[in-house]
Amino acid sequence: MSFGQGKIWYDGKLVDWADATCHVMSHALHYGSSVFEGVRCYDTGKGPAIFRLNDHMRRLYESAKIYRMDIPFEQSELEQAVIDTVRENNLQSCYIRPLAFRGLGAMGVNPQTCPVNVVIAAWSWGKYLGEEAMEAGVSVRVSSWRRAAPDTIPTLAKAGGNYLNSQLIKMEATDDGFDEGIALDHYGFVSEGSGENIFIVRNGAIYTPPSSSSILPGITRHCVVTLARELGMKIRQQVIPREALYVADEVFFTGTAAEVTPVSKIDNIVIGEGRRGPVTEKIQSAFFDIVEGRKEDTYGWFTPVV
Repeated sequence: MSFGQGKIWYDGKLVDWADATCHVMSHALHYGSSVFEGVRCYDTGKGPAIFRLNDHMRRLYESAKIYRMDIPFEQSELEQAVIDTVRENNLQSCYIRPLAFRGLGAMGVNPQTCPVNVVIAAWSWGKYLGEEAMEAGVSVRVSSWRRAAPDTIPTLAKAGGNYLNSQLIKMEATDDGFDEGIALDHYGFVSEGSGENIFIVRNGAIYTPPSSSSILPGITRHCVVTLARELGMKIRQQVIPREALYVADEVFFTGTAAEVTPVSKIDNIVIGEGRRGPVTEKIQSAFFDIVEGRKEDTYGWFTPVV
């Protein structure tokens, strides 16, 4: 199912893609009042299965709680709705987008009189940063745009308005000929990519910025931490200065869309050998062996589409 086709779950009903519309005066269009998730469904060889569905939906509700948004469905209902949407669209592997947004109500910054609408869409989507990037790596630049200070926008929430910052980071990078950008936090330490968490490898150890560096604590990030420890690797969450990126042996991104993608250059400085390094390859292999069904899911990360 390509983007723009099939059925979308909209406030409890499956409707045609073209009919999944909202009013132009919806609060979310004017003020960015939405929360969302990105979820992947994989063809595991035993049928389609949704990766870490409960964790994604829990984060959706936590994001809504931070923004005082009452989602008018139980979490279990939305988890079933995700399954129903994938099944209805006959998808074996896909990207899934649950979205809760404030709809048509009173205009003004205060959103509390606006209803909360919920939609779930699913479509086929390959490697976010390109198939070739999984080995060759991507080129990135450190952005001139910082992530928000701790007392400005809550970065623990995956909210639509937060991603205006991400758009600036991404557009600046691509306009300058790079694949992606890396943001620094308010204090000048490494934060994350426009839509990915970041890891660096140095002397055999893996480092990733902590939540206090204005990151979204990613679910794929958590998978990598779990898998690295299972593989006996040293992994630490600590603040990372910008220059540590340049002297790293390896750097890689993680995210639902990006999965595990190596970085080849940062600010035109070659990282390591300029392609996927051995630690990144081990993490990639461990991750894809599970999600593509070559290794048993002993973590309970999958929800089958039945």
